[in-house]
Amino acid sequence: MRLTLLGTGDARQVPVYGCECVACEAARYDERLPRLPCSALIECGDQRWLIDSGLPDLCERFAPRSFNGIFQTHYHADHAQGLLHLRWGQGLVIPVLGPVDPEGLADLYKHPGILDFSQPFEAFETRSFGTLKVTALPLLHSRPTLGYLLEGEGRRIAYLTDTVGLPSDTTAFLQDQPLDLLVLDCSMPPQPQAPRNHNDLNLALRCIEELRPTLAVLTHVGHTFDAWLMEHRGELPGNVSVGFDGCVL
Repeated sequence: MRLTLLGTGDARQVPVYGCECVACEAARYDERLPRLPCSALIECGDQRWLIDSGLPDLCERFAPRSFNGIFQTHYHADHAQGLLHLRWGQGLVIPVLGPVDPEGLADLYKHPGILDFSQPFEAFETRSFGTLKVTALPLLHSRPTLGYLLEGEGRRIAYLTDTVGLPSDTTAFLQDQPLDLLVLDCSMPPQPQAPRNHNDLNLALRCIEELRPTLAVLTHVGHTFDAWLMEHRGELPGNVSVGFDGCVL
């Protein structure tokens, strides 16, 4: 089983338009440092699924029928904007499996085109796709949001973004599922007060301590966290690293 982080940025991405902080300036001159909208690709056996669709160039990146469908975490624009163009394809149907959210994004439900939104996940529902087993996990965010437990080929991966901490039932569920890999939202450096919608490093490390994965990779990274990492990266625990666009796990 292979997970590729296609994008690891927050809604503003890195570099942030007009920002002159050290992280944004560095990202303008080093092609390894920019961060696109947070998204991933999971591959297991003959299954190939996108996790989120915030990349605006999905039609150019992925040839028709080159992936099975999309596991959508939620319908904020930075995680779903790529669907607005993808829907106008023809000759195929792409399942988009995500949370029950009557609002969706823009007019996608009214004009879905080739996208099939008819089978959303319920909380803690498990479905099998070939050798890949997927369980939907409720998260804490400003609209209905799911993370996903991905199991296959002897490996277990939890992909959890966007969230601020974790619901107690999700934590309890994952504590019974030893994780090889946890990919977790960490948008900000340590904050003096708990954030409202995304993890800062304090909350992320608390979640990691509770779930005890073999390896934890931080994603949904904002420019302020990148700036903090320039001086403090060595302070992260040994089993915690920060993802980057194109990272293969």
